[in-house]
Amino acid sequence: MPLRERETPRLQADADGIAQAAALLRGGGLVAIPTETVYGLAADATSGEAVAGIYAAKERPSFNPLIAHLPDLAAARRQGVFDAHALALARAFWPGPLTLVVPAGPDCTVCDLARAGLPSVALRVPAHPVAQAVLQAAGRPIAAPSANRSGRISATSAAHVLADLAGRIDAVLDAGPCEVGVESTIVSCLDGAPRLLRPGGIPRAAIEAVIGRPLVLAGEAGMAPISPGLLASHYAPAARVRLEAEAPRAGEAWLGFGPEPDAALPEESLNLSPAGDLREAASRLFGHLRRLDAMGPAIIAVAAIPQEGLGEAINDRLARAAAPR
Repeated sequence: MPLRERETPRLQADADGIAQAAALLRGGGLVAIPTETVYGLAADATSGEAVAGIYAAKERPSFNPLIAHLPDLAAARRQGVFDAHALALARAFWPGPLTLVVPAGPDCTVCDLARAGLPSVALRVPAHPVAQAVLQAAGRPIAAPSANRSGRISATSAAHVLADLAGRIDAVLDAGPCEVGVESTIVSCLDGAPRLLRPGGIPRAAIEAVIGRPLVLAGEAGMAPISPGLLASHYAPAARVRLEAEAPRAGEAWLGFGPEPDAALPEESLNLSPAGDLREAASRLFGHLRRLDAMGPAIIAVAAIPQEGLGEAINDRLARAAAPR
């Protein structure tokens, strides 16, 4: 399905523009918003379809985890579980250009697609006053990777955003150039030993001074990266995955797309999008894989997905799920 073109107004960073941006986000739209690091392509992080819109607009080739932005530490702690190191770092550097990867909490509302199916969640409290105002008005976690097409230079002004994304998003909230100009530092706090996943706006030495120990680099630890900006480790089902199947074989579960085959389908059967809508399919991908896997099949047969638009990212993730392990 081709991406729907739309007019992209430039909103002023005043009370009216912030209210318009928040309303668009609550309605599932895409709005480029300023942060102190770069402009972020914002969408409701609790909505799989809204998050799928980010990937469609950016033409992102794979579903890496996205950072969920919150207005304060209290809101962040409703989404993730903070150990002593994570709490110390949050209190030292939030609001600011630091992202913490922590275990998702039991009441986490950040959707599967934004978390790439992982049991962790990437959280940040931005310092930019306009971003803060949008987050307060939206009243929910907001996913906001850099507002540029995948592989291009990150946007640090509204003009940069429009050069890349005009006609592909609902609005850009113009608050002038970004102050920091580089992405946030990302630190994993998952197993008691904080790891630097991506250098950024907070220097490594400043983080080490807070935690009282050297930061381990993810690559040095032999750890699969689990954050934005890096090749990500992702949810993989226990069942084997058979791709581009025309129909399920005996004993296989079935993950369909579009009209179902004439063959009888097993009880363990779900469809990513009976209408063949790639955005809907992307929003359901991790949840449907998890539900089928929980039914205990040895093999999940997956219907062919078109290699276009979001189909490229869906197929990338399915290929990872099907890889030998």
